[in-house]
Amino acid sequence: MSKVQNTQSFDGFTDFNEVSAKQWKQKIQVDLKGADYNETLVWNSPEGIHVKPFYHQDDFKEDFQNIPGQPKAWRIVQKIFVDNEEIANSIALDAIKRGAEAIVFKATKKFNLQALFNNFPFENIPIYFQLNFLSKNFYTELFTFFSTKNATVFYNIDLLGNLAKTGNWYQNLNSDHEILDTLLKVNLKENIIGVDLSLYQNAGATVVQQLAYAMAHVNEYLNHLFSQSAVSKTVEMDAIKEVKITFNLAVGSNYFFEIAKIRALRKLFATLAKEYGINETCHIIATPSKRNKTLYDYNVNLLRSTTECMSAILGGADAVCNMPYDEIFHKRNEFGDRIARNQLLILKHESYFNAVSNPADGAYYIESLTDELAEKALQIFKDIEKGGGFLQLLKEGTIQKKIKESADKEEQLFESGEVKLLGTNYHPNQNDKIKNDLELFPFVKRKPVKTIIAPIVEKRLAENVEQQRLSNE
Repeated sequence: MSKVQNTQSFDGFTDFNEVSAKQWKQKIQVDLKGADYNETLVWNSPEGIHVKPFYHQDDFKEDFQNIPGQPKAWRIVQKIFVDNEEIANSIALDAIKRGAEAIVFKATKKFNLQALFNNFPFENIPIYFQLNFLSKNFYTELFTFFSTKNATVFYNIDLLGNLAKTGNWYQNLNSDHEILDTLLKVNLKENIIGVDLSLYQNAGATVVQQLAYAMAHVNEYLNHLFSQSAVSKTVEMDAIKEVKITFNLAVGSNYFFEIAKIRALRKLFATLAKEYGINETCHIIATPSKRNKTLYDYNVNLLRSTTECMSAILGGADAVCNMPYDEIFHKRNEFGDRIARNQLLILKHESYFNAVSNPADGAYYIESLTDELAEKALQIFKDIEKGGGFLQLLKEGTIQKKIKESADKEEQLFESGEVKLLGTNYHPNQNDKIKNDLELFPFVKRKPVKTIIAPIVEKRLAENVEQQRLSNE
């Protein structure tokens, strides 16, 4: 009987005395035996954040705030390039049958909608478009086609993203915005505007820069929409406030920082959206970064993309589109697609990454990172607005310069061995050969095309090392 009573009286952790942050630090300093606490245990990140060895509730003066718009569930997405409509349709239906819960369709030219979406389960499978062209007639055709399908569609029109990536407008500044305004006037409740942040990450921008440029990027659209465009002159303001924003972002290898990045993006967008009086919830689709992917020992790409997808899920992405391990050097193949999809299926159904929504809430380290990243990004955003806005700084080359500086610093750390890529600059297998297996050109393509601004160039960290190794094969 006494044993039962003792068991019932046990009150878990309340039986232990609380330990303050000060006591923890004193204990650590004793164990360091004279070594400097800050120099030994505090890590300074490229974002200028001092990462401490432990985080404690004493570090927080206020309760944690909820992250606006965190989803209750996330979707497994598969990306499909539309060249032949019948083939793309077959791939999509097979992917859905095998576990895909949404599809990204990429295309560089117009396509036949009836052929592409034959027997497509519109009500259950959201559709994302990534079109490398801008056509008012084709988008109008898309709107008409889906108006009777009860489908969830994200059109992801990103004029500024195209300008930043290619150095040119689709047509010109006025024509591009006229087309966007025309589409918005009659379709404001659709998911039309997309903001592509993956370009900044893949080009070497820091996490803080990515967040700041995201806000400056979307602010250009909102400012235009509310004050300058044909939409604001012909549509009631209450209707304009229905505008929806989708963010496309790439997730890097800094696990906890990437979790915090997505959370900070939601907080920053909610702050900006509140100023305009629009919906404070945004939609986020995430994919692994290309920046750290490699040719040699390419199977390690599976490990990299797995942890990056985990960061995306834990950070609160609405949808995750994994990257096939061989995407940078192989043409699309069924095996690569299947492995990428299965990574997400394992995370969702065998690793219980769908069991809890918002699992990072209340984690002292992640909460601290979220706030610090948001605060630093907000300051850069304010500086951009003081300088004339994102478009103006793109035209001046300031954004490109800042990203290039960050990328160069990271490449220097890679060359010195401080940033490690297994199989490339860390434990490389010199007998590993890849030259005869290349189906795609895996390096920066330099085309002699006239541009109105300097484009932001995506570049993988390992490119220089790989080119040297290839030349010696």
